[in-house]
Amino acid sequence: NVRFDILQSADDPANFVFYEAYKTQQDAAAHKETAHYLAWRDTVADWMVEPRKGVAYQGLYPIVNN
Repeated sequence: NVRFDILQSADDPANFVFYEAYKTQQDAAAHKETAHYLAWRDTVADWMVEPRKGVAYQGLYPIVNN
């Protein structure tokens, strides 16, 4: 994990975005297999107004060397 941010909407304080940056797609996939991720996922499932969804973006800056 290169970066992890939690963002709160300025217009709707009940709306949050969790942002994680990884060097590779394989790194992101491996993270989703870890015990701490699986525990977090199961813990927060009932907190969500709707099911979580992943949105993939391509990082342009900062440039991360592999």
